[in-house]
Amino acid sequence: MKFTAIPASADVYALGEGPIWDAIRGRLLWVDIVAGAVHEGLLDDGMVTATGRHAFDATVGAVAVSADGELIVAEQATLIRLGTDGSRTELARVFEPGVRSRLNDGAVDPAGRFLIGSLAQDGRRGREVLARLDEAGMTYLDTDLVLSNGLAWSPAGDLLYSVDTIPGTIWVRDYDPDSGKAGPRRKAFTITDGKPDGMCADVDGNLWIANWGCGRVECRTPTGELLATVETGAPHTSSAAFAGPDLDLLVITTSTQDLTEQDLAAHPNSGRLFTARVGVRGLPTPYWAPPD
Repeated sequence: MKFTAIPASADVYALGEGPIWDAIRGRLLWVDIVAGAVHEGLLDDGMVTATGRHAFDATVGAVAVSADGELIVAEQATLIRLGTDGSRTELARVFEPGVRSRLNDGAVDPAGRFLIGSLAQDGRRGREVLARLDEAGMTYLDTDLVLSNGLAWSPAGDLLYSVDTIPGTIWVRDYDPDSGKAGPRRKAFTITDGKPDGMCADVDGNLWIANWGCGRVECRTPTGELLATVETGAPHTSSAAFAGPDLDLLVITTSTQDLTEQDLAAHPNSGRLFTARVGVRGLPTPYWAPPD
């Protein structure tokens, strides 16, 4: 099945990523990684109207929100708590000073814990992390990834899927949503056409995976069978999330990063947000549970 997404934002983002739906406040959140910004917006008939922006001094890989409206922001190497009053508090440092990596895609598990991955900004390979902020600090699930990216859980919360973009691998592991205990990872499937990036899951347990370099989101079963594609017309399609009151609108982020003038002329909507109705509902976005 093939769908076509529509451009849904007036603004263009250098590296739009990580859309999430805040159902309590009826707002969409997303980031522009290289601009170091968290954005807020409202949905209306498939269009996104930007309503707010939080600027940071470094890259911003991901954002999540608590039930009270506080944000956790993955800045370059640290996790920052952004209070509803605008206050900012460092919660944890994921890397030691001097490590040339930055935080990348993140998500909240069914119990409210925040998970975050990383990518290298030098020639290192196979040393990136997937980490989780626990009550006692940082727990590292993986330390040997090439480019840690999208995260999603099964509808029951008992399986965690994670993307390693460069090898094109989608990993899966058993996951106890109550305790946070994670089993050893195993390969679910590999994508060889393009680079899998951000992803989300629907109520049927299928994965919607943004394909960087191919201008589409792919819906795949947990074993990798391709069920549907959503074409954006923007080569660097970066992430996707279900949003709206009924969680039936797929919101897609894209990027202008590394595109030439010729690329941008051929794909003028690159960097915008897109939306599509794909005939299925997504899973609710869990709220982050801040530390006491």
